[in-house]
Amino acid sequence: MPHSPPSKTLAARATELARRLDMSVLVLFAALAFDLVFVTDAALDNVGPRFVDLGLFPGVFAMAACAFWARKRAAVAGVFGALTLMFCTFVIRYLGIPTYSSVLANLTVTEFVAGIEMVYFLARRARPGVAFAVISALVMGALTAVFGRGSYRDLSASSIAQTMLFGFLFLVGTVITGVVGRPRRERDPVTVERLRTMHRFTELVRGQWPLIGMLSIGVLIEFGYTYESGSRGFPLLACSIGAAAVTALSPRRPRDSILVVAGLLLLSALATPFLHPSHSYQLLGGIPPTQIVAAFGVVVNVVRAVPLARAWPRIALLSGVVAVGTILNFSQYRTGRLLTDPITLGMLATVAVLLLGIAIAIGLYLRSRDSERAQVVKSAVTDAQTSERMALARELHDVVAHHVTGIVVQAQAARMMGEKNPELALEAMGRIENAGVEALAAMRRLVRSMRGDAPAGSGEFTEQATTDLAADLRKLVDAGNHGIPTQLRLDLPANLPHEVGRSALRLIQESLTNVGKHASDATEALVLAEVVDGELHLRVTDNGSGQTHRPPGGSGGYGLVGMRERVALLHGRLSAGREPNGGWRVEAWLPLEANGETDR
Repeated sequence: MPHSPPSKTLAARATELARRLDMSVLVLFAALAFDLVFVTDAALDNVGPRFVDLGLFPGVFAMAACAFWARKRAAVAGVFGALTLMFCTFVIRYLGIPTYSSVLANLTVTEFVAGIEMVYFLARRARPGVAFAVISALVMGALTAVFGRGSYRDLSASSIAQTMLFGFLFLVGTVITGVVGRPRRERDPVTVERLRTMHRFTELVRGQWPLIGMLSIGVLIEFGYTYESGSRGFPLLACSIGAAAVTALSPRRPRDSILVVAGLLLLSALATPFLHPSHSYQLLGGIPPTQIVAAFGVVVNVVRAVPLARAWPRIALLSGVVAVGTILNFSQYRTGRLLTDPITLGMLATVAVLLLGIAIAIGLYLRSRDSERAQVVKSAVTDAQTSERMALARELHDVVAHHVTGIVVQAQAARMMGEKNPELALEAMGRIENAGVEALAAMRRLVRSMRGDAPAGSGEFTEQATTDLAADLRKLVDAGNHGIPTQLRLDLPANLPHEVGRSALRLIQESLTNVGKHASDATEALVLAEVVDGELHLRVTDNGSGQTHRPPGGSGGYGLVGMRERVALLHGRLSAGREPNGGWRVEAWLPLEANGETDR
């Protein structure tokens, strides 16, 4: 009974699911999960009427559905998305449902992400005129939501300016990204290089999707903080976005990335006391949340790529920058004083060391896993190369040596009969010519397979053996290259498995070659091939004296080795030896069930 494959761990299943899903789906799921948690918490708090905030969910789910739909019907989904924004705006305004701001004022995170994805798919797949019209409708729907979901007094001049600026930047960036990624019929070198760059970027994103998801959530949260803080939050937001981008790209150049992230954190820490952000811009330990995630992620990537002995100076530098930011800003922007309380400092230091230890442990684990995976891949490549070399060696021995042996045998016969009967000598010369042509053709096929132009073993008999082994055996015997009259006894079904038929032909071919080499006094050979009890039974015998003769041209000594290898690959059995009454016997049993076929 075959063993069942080992069950996959939860992490392995999550990674496999992430590779199957598109990155845009993961981002949309993350935004939807954030809205579910945030809106539910707001609906159950003691601020305002309870459960009223749940009225945002219909619009959230409708926009998420439109974003999924856009993967197949971008234009239709975009129109429905614009109508959804406008309809939900009227409902929210009429029922007085409170809203919150994410990247754009009065728009939830899911609505913003879904709108961006619809714009992307429109720019990538729809015709230019249709894409322009539907994107304009989406922009109008977003503006209706921004200005129509609350009173005009709730929107300050800074909030309107931020909304316009962020919306314009994201719109332009998304359209450019979609247009660049449009499929092109002509694969010119520039397009090919662009596709390779996009493929590398996609692989980079898929390889660290949990980190990118956490960074994205952090950036979206800080967008909300920026609306409350006004223009004073812009520099902190810019540093957080820069740190998130560098961390996401850090696997390319991890040692330089950690220095850039440290510089951005230091710039943010030194600027915060002068910016005086409002209390609504929450800092965790004196540092914006996105920058904490970025510092954690870049440490993981550095430890994963660089030995810890060479990585620790940069990690120490980043840790020092984090300590400076905490001391400067943990209470500075609230009380105007530096953090000096030893108890608070000790607590924050403990948390920081714990996070640093977790990041280093994760990096070491990933480094060990990468090393193990590289070793497995290297071993698999070595095994594949060895298997290919062995297959070529077997093919060379079984095919080419068979034809060359026939040439030698026929040449000896022509020399002995040439003086007595010139006509027989001429007939033998014709057979020598045919055998030489076949040997040259087989050699060329092997050369093509070694150069990668054809698969190894794709010779003349190899391809035909999958359809009619009996016909191939008759052709092999009729060629008579081994020089011994041969009888065939065949009882074969028409649906033999490909590998079984190919190996059976090669086994019989090599056995007859050995008869021609070693059994010089044999006058007859017998080939038996039949299916018995789910196995292909092969038997090749001759009536030679059983005495050992030095074959013409010597013996390579790999005939039986190659036959045993072929039989072992099919989990069969091979027997070879002298018969009691003289002669030589080769017998093999090749199972059919192991190849997914039966003889019934």
